[in-house]
Amino acid sequence: MAPIRSSLFAIGTLALLAACNFAGARSKPVQLPDPKLDAPRSAAAGDQVAVFAGGCFWGVEAVFEHVKGVKDAVSGYAGGSALTARYPIVGSGRTGHAESVRVVYDSARVSYGQLLKVYFSVAHDPTQLNRQSPDVGPQYRSEIFTTSASQKKIADAYIAQLTAARVFAKPIATRVGPLQKFYPAEAYHQDYLRMHPDEPYIVYNDAPKLVHLKQLFPALYRGG
Repeated sequence: MAPIRSSLFAIGTLALLAACNFAGARSKPVQLPDPKLDAPRSAAAGDQVAVFAGGCFWGVEAVFEHVKGVKDAVSGYAGGSALTARYPIVGSGRTGHAESVRVVYDSARVSYGQLLKVYFSVAHDPTQLNRQSPDVGPQYRSEIFTTSASQKKIADAYIAQLTAARVFAKPIATRVGPLQKFYPAEAYHQDYLRMHPDEPYIVYNDAPKLVHLKQLFPALYRGG
C-alpha cells in the first residue's frame, strides 16, 4: 500500500481537501522572466544532471518528466548520508536529507536555466520555508543541489534576479549548495503520480502542477 503523507490525508476526501485552506497553496501559476544568465544549449555537452528539492518528490518528479529534453527523473534523497536515505527515517526530519529529484536532461534541447524557471514557477512554491503546503519539515525544504560550478553560478544569479524583480510576495527561501550524493528512493515512490492519479493528495497538490506546466510552457510541455 502506498504511504500516506499526513494524517489529514489518511481520512481526507476531495470534499474535505477543498474545504481546507492549506498555507501557501498556490492556486495559479507564476509568470517568471527568463534567466539572464544561462548555459547555452550544446549537443557537445551531452546529457547533464540537475537535482532539485521542492517538497514532496512525487509532484516535482512528475513535472520534470513532462518537460521536453528531460530523459529521466528519479525521486530520491539528498543532503544526508547513505545510512539514513530511507523514507521512514527521512520522514523524521532529522537526517539532513530533502526529498529530491534527479533530472537527467539533454543540454541540446533544454537548458539548465529553463529547468530552473520550471522549478521556481510550477514545480513548487520557493517562498515556503521547510514545508510545501500540507507537508511540514526540513525534508520538504526548497533546495537546489548543484552538480557543477556553472550550475551554482546560474542558480544564484536567477534567485538574485527574481528577488530584484520582486516576482514573489515573500522572500525566496530556496537554498543552493553542491550535491554530495543522491540516493534513489524506494521503488513505490517512482512514477507515483502516473501510478496513482486518483489519490486525493495527488489530485489536490500535484496534478495542478502539470496543468500549470502546460499553460506556462507549451513549447516545453510533453504529454503522456
